[in-house]
Order: sequence, then structure tokens, then C-alpha cells
Amino acid sequence: MSASVTRRLSPVLVLTALVLTSCKREERRFREEPPASNPSSTTTLSTLQPGPTVREVKTHGPYQQNAYMVNEGKALFNQMNCVGCHANGGGGMGPPLMDDEWIYGSDPQQIFSSIAQGRPNGMPAWAAVLSSDQIWRLVGYVQSMSGQLRKDIAPTRSDDMFGGPSEQRATAMKPKNQAPPPSR
Repeated sequence: MSASVTRRLSPVLVLTALVLTSCKREERRFREEPPASNPSSTTTLSTLQPGPTVREVKTHGPYQQNAYMVNEGKALFNQMNCVGCHANGGGGMGPPLMDDEWIYGSDPQQIFSSIAQGRPNGMPAWAAVLSSDQIWRLVGYVQSMSGQLRKDIAPTRSDDMFGGPSEQRATAMKPKNQAPPPSR
């Protein structure tokens, strides 16, 4: 190589090396054990508590930053027939998961408890069927439906069953708790 070609290529090589080393890729931990198997002892379902005021602590699910696990949650959502009651997130027999009104809370621990323990008036308990790891995957996917996760984490929705926008295009909503429905 001539000296002029080397001088022209060296900045290109340096720039290429900088670009390749500056990219941050998400970690894919395929066999990770989630931190809390049974969050029911720390989960607050309502701000109405006896005694002194309970300070709400925002928790984070283990898979909120992992696109692969959120996509696995999407597969579980379909396999466990969650779509039968929640109608692909838009609400059917079960409440919608794509809006900003959450009866039992939108915190990851609260969603985990709703799936694991079930809720009155129709939500079955899944703790005996699903592992805590699988439930955390579902939690990540449920959060993606209402735009609570970053757009690069949320999976794309299949267009065969749902005509709405994909989770990546969902408007970010700040879910608010509403009063639980009266027991029948």
C-alpha cells in the first residue's frame, strides 16, 4: 500500500473501530431467576390501608429491559389463552390491558400478583401452572401493551388477530388505579 492510501484509510479504520465499540447491545440472560418468586407479602393493591400512610414504592420487573423475554411473554400470552379473556389486550370478558385504568395496579409486583394469585370475578390464579419466571415474562408483555416499556423493548404485534397498532407504536400511558369492582 502506498502512504497516501494508508493515510486515507487510517481515519476510516479508527472511526469504524469507535462505532463498533460504542454500540451497546442488551444482555440476553436466558436462564435468569427473577428476584421475587412471591411478591404478595410486599405488594400494595390500594392506597387505602389501616394505620399510618403507606408510601408507595415503584418496583421494576426483571425483564423490563429485555426484549427477548418480553417477546417470550407475548408467546405465553397466546399459549395460555390470555387472549380469550383480554381479547389481545383490548378487553373482552376480562379488563383491557391497553388503557390507563388498572383495577389492581400497574406496578410490576401488582401485575405479578394478579397473574399468580388471580383476582375476584374471573381472573384465575396461574401460580400452580406457570413458574415465577414465566409470570415475570408475562408481566413484561402486559406492560408493553399499554406503552409502559421503551419502544425498542416492546415486541411487534401480529396483524392476523388484531388490527390496532403494534406495542412499539402504543401511546405511553400512565396507568391510574381505580376502585375494584364489587364482588358478586
